[in-house]
Parts: sequence; C-alpha cells; structure tokens
Amino acid sequence: MVKPLESAVETELVMRVRAIGGVAEKVTVQGRRGFFDRLVVLPGGHIVFVECKREKLGRLSPHQIERHRMYKALGAAVVIVRNSADIDRLLA
Repeated sequence: MVKPLESAVETELVMRVRAIGGVAEKVTVQGRRGFFDRLVVLPGGHIVFVECKREKLGRLSPHQIERHRMYKALGAAVVIVRNSADIDRLLA
C-alpha cells in the first residue's frame, strides 16, 4: 500500500476543514524557519496550528520541533497530521 505524500494529506485536511465550515490558512512567516503548514480555525473559535507530514517518513526539523515546543508552552493547540485518522481526531 502506498502512503500518501505530505501534499495529499494537506489537501485532505483543507477540504475536510472547509466541509465543516472552518478555514485552513496557509501561513508563512518571513525570516522564520519551521512555521506550521496550516493555521486551522474551526467553528466555535477553536484555533489549531497544524503541521502536515508524510506517514512514517515525515520527520520534524529541529526548527519545527522548537516552534512546536514554544507554542505548546504558551498554551496553543499544536497538531501533527499524518493521515486521515489524525484529521478525524482533529475535527472530533
């Protein structure tokens, strides 16, 4: 069985978030490496920083690990999405 590429996981995330009335914005921060792939805003005002990775082969860079640690320490919701099951959990 072929595992989906990161772009396929990200596309599924965007489509499913939109389907429930949310937004999944692609955000870049100039001059900063390791920012999240998507800023997801769900109905009810729930905001989640999402990193999309390939299942098994997708690894976080040191910059991403540090950014995740920093945002989690501030109380932000940070999620890594690798497959449809991860998206299910995010949207539950």
